[in-house]
Amino acid sequence: MTRRFALPLAISLLALAPAAARETRTIPGVEDPYRTDAFVADPMPAIDAALARARQSGKPVLLVMGTGDCHDSAWLANLLGTARFAPVRDRYEIVYADIGMPHVRGLGRSPEVPKRFGFRIKGTPTVAILDAEGRVLNRKAAPKWRNAASRSDDEIYQELMGRDE
Repeated sequence: MTRRFALPLAISLLALAPAAARETRTIPGVEDPYRTDAFVADPMPAIDAALARARQSGKPVLLVMGTGDCHDSAWLANLLGTARFAPVRDRYEIVYADIGMPHVRGLGRSPEVPKRFGFRIKGTPTVAILDAEGRVLNRKAAPKWRNAASRSDDEIYQELMGRDE
């Protein structure tokens, strides 16, 4: 009896899937919020420079490990570039490190970056908040950013601005 209902239910759910897939969010002023060139191909010098600036400014470093080809990574980078997120940019020294997608076999790049900070990447972006000495301040929360494109702008803003390091 269960099989009699399972197949029609599965077919009806599949019919709804294309409609859901077409729903995309927009970011004002950004042509394609799911693509970006913000990620640095050789990130170690940029990370070292951000840490040096952090020692001078007293700001933490926001290290976004991802890639411009990942919709969640690109969404976050594009969102952080908007006027609303200017206070976030003021609060942190931000580095976008292109690590590819190491959780997908053969698509990883710059493996020295996650290794340096003690991460095994399970999804992108992985967003680490570092003190000026390079210590990770959000070890548990860092890997949870891989759903950035489905988070609300308010949630992202509050998480990045609500910290009291």
